[in-house]
Amino acid sequence: MSTSTKPHHMGRKISRIRELKDMKQEALAQAMGTNQQAISIMENSETIEEDKLIEVASALGVSVEAIKNFSEEGVFNYFNTFTENKGPIYAGHHCTFHPLDKLMESVEENRKLYERLLKSEQDKIEYLEKLLKAK
Repeated sequence: MSTSTKPHHMGRKISRIRELKDMKQEALAQAMGTNQQAISIMENSETIEEDKLIEVASALGVSVEAIKNFSEEGVFNYFNTFTENKGPIYAGHHCTFHPLDKLMESVEENRKLYERLLKSEQDKIEYLEKLLKAK
């Protein structure tokens, strides 16, 4: 796939922004309430209607102007302005775990804690029963 975009080819600009955001056509289609084939057709179109462009921009999380003014050179120039001593960059952060996995881990930890508490209470009851029998 070519990384160059014609200055006015809206479909290619959308395609490159989508790729830079690490988004597949299927994900964009789902965000827009359409199918992957419609996204493919749109990305091959040189022009896109303004209302569709607004919808795409919203789904991609960018402004319409960002799509219209997108250029490969601009992206490279933007990222080349960062240096190591300017601090952390948080844009584009991706979770390295699935939130449901973390939830299930906490549920499992809570279950283990509950079982330990229950065992402790049972041990107390057994101890008290032994004391009562001894008297």
